[in-house]
Amino acid sequence: MSPARSVFLDLDGTLVDSQPGIVASCTAALRVLGHDPAKAPDIAIGPPLEEILRTLLQAYGDDRIDEAVVAYRQHYGESGLLGSEPYPGIGGALQELRQAGLRIYLATSKREVFARRILENLNLAVYFDGIHGSVPGGTLDHKPELLAHILSEYGIAASHSLMIGDRRHDIVGAHAVTMRGLGVLWGYGSRDELEAAGADQLVERPTDLARTALSMLNG
Repeated sequence: MSPARSVFLDLDGTLVDSQPGIVASCTAALRVLGHDPAKAPDIAIGPPLEEILRTLLQAYGDDRIDEAVVAYRQHYGESGLLGSEPYPGIGGALQELRQAGLRIYLATSKREVFARRILENLNLAVYFDGIHGSVPGGTLDHKPELLAHILSEYGIAASHSLMIGDRRHDIVGAHAVTMRGLGVLWGYGSRDELEAAGADQLVERPTDLARTALSMLNG
């Protein structure tokens, strides 16, 4: 195991505000399946795509999740992913983490190919030692499996690592592989959600992210 300190970062709601593109692609998927998007419930950003679409389709009594996923990903790959913008201060935070000697990995439930394109489009990919997300076949759709895969892939010690994210899935996933979880409060999850999930610490602003992460890893 490597003693190097590592941070694992979620994408949506942590590094980028991706809601406009995700909503647009969910809307497109509903139209493809013949539904009126105006009747859809609010879209919760953060859970795996299948969970998001399952919740939306339940409002129409529809269980065609696989078809909805295909329609969503076609639209998202063509234009939806371009609707992501980095949160103010995120670029500086990544630079601080890199300058402090940390290894930086992306761990998102979004398809890995889309996540890579988003980071490259926003000139953020250069900060990452590895970019990881869900893959065809569904084996890495959930955070515990994804984090375990990254730890194993690079020989990283969970005790020297930290997962950073905005939703309960990030915190629960981290704890499942014996990592600590840092919750961010500028994303799509609430303080109550992150505290209920057992977040080891919370951070309110991207400008404080690097300092907080380093404090937790050094402590």
